[in-house]
Amino acid sequence: MSKKSIETICQSTKASIADPWGALSFPIYQSATFAHRGLGESTGYDYTRMQNPTREQLEYVVAELEHGIDAIAFSSGMAAIATLMEMFSPNDHILVDADLYGGTVRLFNEISKKNGIEFTTTDLSRGGYEQLFRGNTKAVYLETPTNPMMNVTDIASLADECHKRDALLIVDNTFLTPYFQNPLDLGADLVVHSATKFLGGHHDIIGGFVVVKDEKIDERLRFIYKTTGACLAPFDSWLTLRGIRTLAVRMDRAQENALKLAGYLQGCDHVTKVIYPGLSDHPGYEISCRQTRGFGAMISFYVDSTELVEYILKNVEIAYFAESLGGTETLITYPITQTHADVPKDLLEKNGINDKLLRISVGIEGIEDLTGDFKRIFESYDRQ
Repeated sequence: MSKKSIETICQSTKASIADPWGALSFPIYQSATFAHRGLGESTGYDYTRMQNPTREQLEYVVAELEHGIDAIAFSSGMAAIATLMEMFSPNDHILVDADLYGGTVRLFNEISKKNGIEFTTTDLSRGGYEQLFRGNTKAVYLETPTNPMMNVTDIASLADECHKRDALLIVDNTFLTPYFQNPLDLGADLVVHSATKFLGGHHDIIGGFVVVKDEKIDERLRFIYKTTGACLAPFDSWLTLRGIRTLAVRMDRAQENALKLAGYLQGCDHVTKVIYPGLSDHPGYEISCRQTRGFGAMISFYVDSTELVEYILKNVEIAYFAESLGGTETLITYPITQTHADVPKDLLEKNGINDKLLRISVGIEGIEDLTGDFKRIFESYDRQ
């Protein structure tokens, strides 16, 4: 059989666990435990903390989408990253990107450092990271594009540097999803997702994934996973499966809207800068064209006053002022007080995250309504 398209994989079912009655919507196996036929005999499932048919189906689809040998589904994106950190030991060193989701920064600073892991922070998108590797460097961790500054890193080049030094490359692919980017194909060793975002796609679940391509790493992660118990519940697994079925059409529409909204914002007098990888003046535009199939639905932009920030957040009607991203609705977020509130102030300033920066997760509404919402806000602000 020829290689399946991404759109087809989103609809696929693992043959070995297909529903015997032919249900098109994969069943929710809402059971904590499974009966054995006899001593030494098993159905293949023992206890849902270790595996569950609904979760196994979801993991099969995500592994297929990311071209990995396995995907492990967690109760949150942060649970996925925390489990990854359990692979490392005291005095191990990890090189991390300077611009990361604030919860990831909090985990590294408050939990991983306490456990003896050492970190060096740098802007990986600018290169020049070769001299930052140490003899005890075990991994490099990045997002691309980053949250919220949309920096783009050349994954293949960074992977080459990592592998010269026997270090793992871990890429958070939440913003682009496997629909637009496959880091494992570019040399990454592990891929992380917050399933809460675009994979789930409807702001109704919290979940996460780690996707692997090495059997030994997979075996170790599965052991940590069953031991610490941060598994995704059957019902949330089913909701995520349902969300993935529309991943392709949602991402296409959201990206189409994002390109138009970014262009509109560039022409607004009160907007001083728009940061979107799909704009040709973005520093990572050429890299994005080379390593991705699209630019995604995330936009960050600066306005000319904090008063306008407050006015926008108070008066949006089509978009919602809320944390998170990746759903069908457009969300607008204020990183400095929401997603990045726990990031040290000096790092915020270094990355350019200030009180005039806003981030938008563009949804699938009518683009005229979205641009009209901002046009109304800017015009009414000027009339004050």
